[in-house]
Amino acid sequence: MMNASPPDLPSSDTRPGDRTLALFIQAVEDYAIFMLDPTGHVASWNAGAQQIKGYAPDDIIGRHFSVFYTPDDLAARKPQDELDRAARDGRVEDEGWRVRKDGSRFWANVVITAVRDAQGTLVGFAKVTRDLTERLRVAELERSRALAARAHIAREDEQRRMARELHDDLGQQLVALKMDVGVLHKDLMAADTNPRAMLRTERVLSMIDTIIGSVRRIASDLRPPLLDDLGLAAAIEWLANDFEQRHAITVTARVNLGAIEMNGPAASSLFRIVQEALNNVVRHAGATRVTVDLDTGDRALALRIADNGVGAQLGAERDPASFGLLGMGERVHLLGGAIAFDSTPGHGFRISISVPIDAVAARD
Repeated sequence: MMNASPPDLPSSDTRPGDRTLALFIQAVEDYAIFMLDPTGHVASWNAGAQQIKGYAPDDIIGRHFSVFYTPDDLAARKPQDELDRAARDGRVEDEGWRVRKDGSRFWANVVITAVRDAQGTLVGFAKVTRDLTERLRVAELERSRALAARAHIAREDEQRRMARELHDDLGQQLVALKMDVGVLHKDLMAADTNPRAMLRTERVLSMIDTIIGSVRRIASDLRPPLLDDLGLAAAIEWLANDFEQRHAITVTARVNLGAIEMNGPAASSLFRIVQEALNNVVRHAGATRVTVDLDTGDRALALRIADNGVGAQLGAERDPASFGLLGMGERVHLLGGAIAFDSTPGHGFRISISVPIDAVAARD
């Protein structure tokens, strides 16, 4: 077995270069750098190894390095396999889950290098481990956000298709039905022989008008034609006017996009954010006035939505999903932006959003 004394504590006759390297290795905290004897027992331990794996030198030196592996890897004999490969090929590199002293896991990049003496005899292994858990978390977050972005786009495309079918197909059929019933009603009026039938056709005409109005409203809620035809500014103006008419709440919308031409997904996301914020006002705010300000600067687009409602105690225990805040936040994050909420009980609710211009501008 190798000497358990760490190589970072050199003797007095060690060459200056070797001594400097050993002291450097001992001081490194971002990497776990340690030695194994030929059988895989820990022979040295640096500060980085203690920080990453949680073991003090006295806890780990002399123990087999397999304690760092998961039960599945142990069952597959991975520790011994990596030593065998390093001894045969000189070096082995791997990424996978490793286990800390407290039992928690971290995603690690591991390099094991065989160490041989001047005669070529294997005297041990140098092992370098780097904690990549944060990098893995960021990569997974980016993947999940990319999937969410594609899901948002797919949902908007599906809503656009459904709105078009409701408007063009069902809407036209209802208009044709209204015309036919209207002709029947005129014939009945001309004959003047069946007052009850005339009354029924009048009711049917009224019902058809109601259904046509509902279909148009549902189609507009799914995907307002203005968003595709005239852009975000016109769509927000329409949304504000429609909201006022439905709920008798005054909405002041000020939209200044300047010369910027927005890409479709960004326009859809910002429209949905405003739509959800207005829906929240109806469900939770008890407000009589709402302001929507959308403006562009040199580098960012700013969206501010405020109401004069009852407000809320931010940080209080509640279901954030019921306020739609999580959905708004996710849409903003998908655009690479930031969102903030400001409110106190009795003083309304304010939403501030900032999105980079590059994320919303149409690409050539």
